[in-house]
Amino acid sequence: MKVRIDSAVSARTRRAFGVLAVAAAVASTTVVGAGSAAAQPISGAAAVSSAPTSGVVGTDGSSVVSVNHVEGQRYDVVVRSAAMDRTVDLQVLRPADTSVPRPTYYLLNGASGGEDPSSNWPDQTDVVPFFADKNVNVVIPRAGAFSYYTDWLADDPELGRNKWETFLTSELPPLMNAALGTDGRQAVGGISMAASAVLMLAANAPGFYSSVTSFSGCANTSDDLGAAFVKLVVEARGGGDTENMWGPTGGPGWIANDALLNADKLRGTPLYLSTGSGLPGFDDTLTSARIGGDVAALVNRVIVGGGIESITDHCTRVFAGRLAELGIPATVDFRGPATHSWAYWQEDLHKSWPFTAASLGL
Repeated sequence: MKVRIDSAVSARTRRAFGVLAVAAAVASTTVVGAGSAAAQPISGAAAVSSAPTSGVVGTDGSSVVSVNHVEGQRYDVVVRSAAMDRTVDLQVLRPADTSVPRPTYYLLNGASGGEDPSSNWPDQTDVVPFFADKNVNVVIPRAGAFSYYTDWLADDPELGRNKWETFLTSELPPLMNAALGTDGRQAVGGISMAASAVLMLAANAPGFYSSVTSFSGCANTSDDLGAAFVKLVVEARGGGDTENMWGPTGGPGWIANDALLNADKLRGTPLYLSTGSGLPGFDDTLTSARIGGDVAALVNRVIVGGGIESITDHCTRVFAGRLAELGIPATVDFRGPATHSWAYWQEDLHKSWPFTAASLGL
């Protein structure tokens, strides 16, 4: 898709820094290695069944600790990451038909990692009923707040040990393949912070994911605007130190984790990108169920949420342009008026599903 880069980029960028300043003020107050993950030996694997299998142990020491049935096809699963020496909560949706192995869709939350009800897929969207009739496993981690789902260089006093790329591409998939009896195919998607992260997860593991969906992300993380956006998430909101994550700003660690600069590594991976313009959309009204008549919430949504989405709009246009220059195909949805909020990501999930399903052979 050929995308024209707006000639007013410099002015937009200046406005974006103003938005970041406002958002920061609000925040302050309020691969897999050489082999396939599916090929790693696993103990405790079982035949395909409806409930995930507990007790699965990977050769790296990671394991499925517990499985609890919530309702219907939904399960709460706890796994242990050897790399991070901690447990990770997962929300798992089983396929409509589990009589044969099915693929897996890893769906990541945004900056908070989905650790609170106000910011995760099952609590904020119709993801559970939407996938009820679909033959795919859906795995949603509820962890990784403010981490960018990357492997940090050092432990952080506030955010602890973060080895999320190792977890998501090396530890978790073989556990899920065994516990869920999958067919070994997987796609990955994410919103906001995770929309940036999933691009680098795929870039660093070519061919591992059948497709990538990135909703309202910013691929460029090492330039001035991108670095400011990352610091807003990690430092202003999370209280972490980005030097513990990628080293000195603008250094090799930042460049290595910039999907815009590493876009060529995504060649061959089907990509779906979406973003709103930042202008108020259909859900940005006092009558919205998510606003509930709260004027302050609406103002925050329009100013902060709209401002952040205007930045992701700029980032997505630049990234789409770079993909076009490299001859890398991508499905890109510039969806017009929309803020950085859940109603639009639910819409993205619905619109992108045929793309993801096709990549998984469904």
